[in-house]
Amino acid sequence: MKNEYSSWVPTWRDIARFVRPGRGFFFEQIPNWGIALDHKTMLDSVPVRAIRTMAAGMTSGLTSPSRPWFKLGFEDHELDKFGPVKEWLEQVQKLMMNVFSKSNIYGAFTSMYEECGAFGTAAMALLEDYDNVVRARTFTIGEYFLGQGSDGRVNSFGRNFRMTVGQLVEEFGLENCTESTQNDYKTKNYDKWVQVCCLIEPDSENSGEYGSFVRKSYRSIYWENGSPDDMCLDNRGFDDFPILAPRWDTMNTMNIYGKSPGWDSLGDCKMLMKMQNDRLLALDKVIDPPMQVSGSVHTEVNTMPGGVTRNSAGTPDAGVRPAYQINPDMGAIERAIIDTRQAIKETFYNDLFLMLSSIDSPQKTAYEIAKRYEEKLLMLGTVIERLESELHDPTIERTFSIMQRAGLIPPPPEEIQGLPMKVDYISTLAQAQKMVGTTSIEETLNFVGQVSAINPSVVDNIDYDDAVREYAEMKGVPPTILRTEGELMALRKAKEDQARAQEMAQAMPEMVKGAKTLSETKLEGNSALDAMVGNR
Repeated sequence: MKNEYSSWVPTWRDIARFVRPGRGFFFEQIPNWGIALDHKTMLDSVPVRAIRTMAAGMTSGLTSPSRPWFKLGFEDHELDKFGPVKEWLEQVQKLMMNVFSKSNIYGAFTSMYEECGAFGTAAMALLEDYDNVVRARTFTIGEYFLGQGSDGRVNSFGRNFRMTVGQLVEEFGLENCTESTQNDYKTKNYDKWVQVCCLIEPDSENSGEYGSFVRKSYRSIYWENGSPDDMCLDNRGFDDFPILAPRWDTMNTMNIYGKSPGWDSLGDCKMLMKMQNDRLLALDKVIDPPMQVSGSVHTEVNTMPGGVTRNSAGTPDAGVRPAYQINPDMGAIERAIIDTRQAIKETFYNDLFLMLSSIDSPQKTAYEIAKRYEEKLLMLGTVIERLESELHDPTIERTFSIMQRAGLIPPPPEEIQGLPMKVDYISTLAQAQKMVGTTSIEETLNFVGQVSAINPSVVDNIDYDDAVREYAEMKGVPPTILRTEGELMALRKAKEDQARAQEMAQAMPEMVKGAKTLSETKLEGNSALDAMVGNR
């Protein structure tokens, strides 16, 4: 894991320096030690603001704490509409949303989007918490290692970190620490840093080699760096993999770590800092140019306003003058900087998240806005799908498992016991992606409506019931709003019966009048009525 990790570090360091300073932690750094930002390098804040805009937009668009962003259900949608099942799903969803709102998960999501967008990979641990059910702990790039299984999913997590002697003893007990740590503790050297290693991996053998380890699907081993092979601080376990490690994009199935807009914009960010440095240097040379001093100057050169520098007037060209004059094209430099800034913002999809507020014409129609939105969503679509499968799905599944083990999930109805659940995402961005398909439905129905004015039979090509259901699902309409097929057939039959009854009621007076006329008609002669009744 360390060997695979090491080849990615140089680029991560560059991103932490030029794109997102303040993130990234590498092993030679001292924890709890403030590091001043390198403002000789980071001369423009646009990359940082672009990442924050993207992270805020993804938080509000994918996992907004102010509105539901997921919906529980089953593959068979008819089950979702069954009364007891529907009530159970709604109750479980409300319970989970309540757990999320009380935990720190939404702040962790924002940090994950920022980390993932900058470095291509993010990681956090979703742990059980006595007070809030779940608690998220985020990590920054450089302080962990990842491993993946044959299916391409991350299933191993390693970490080198530091704890003080006092923290080690409090967490793991004095008897489990190395002799060196025990001596430091006994001499009250509580604040000394000790390097600790942690490895979480599948426990295929369900081994319990250390302590009172309870067999779990995943084991978590802690040890002091440099301790004997047969000694560890603790051996714990998890029923589910507790690490969520989404990747923005992976180039192939062998890549454990991902690449992202941070990688794509690194060249632009370096160029932006270089141009800003050149612009400031040019301004300095215009305002305070390098000076040429004659040998006849008898004192120090005073370049302050009103300063006096003494020299011999008898020497030709004596005194102090600029060594050279420059006349930089500041307008061209500013235009190049603006273009580079815009490229960085577009790389981080700021034009998508700020699209509505940045539209330059108030006369834009709703159709034009929808088309622009569709184009940007198609660019971000694969990223949203990956985040759903590598971040949102594991979050919901692990939270559900933790709640179930804690007895917080009500017993499911018999009809769904043992059936796998399905998660549908109903966030703003997820629904907007689905809405891309509604355009084709709208255009087809409009076209059929126009052609039907010439040839009414073309409407027979459309199954309007299916069209309405498909359109409603893409729009994210709650399934409870639409009637089931059985309810729809019953309603239509009732309407048909009512229509027939009304027709009969309207025809009854004519029938009565006809019967009366018939009863009063005399049967004589060779009339048609005689023939009808058989009189000839």
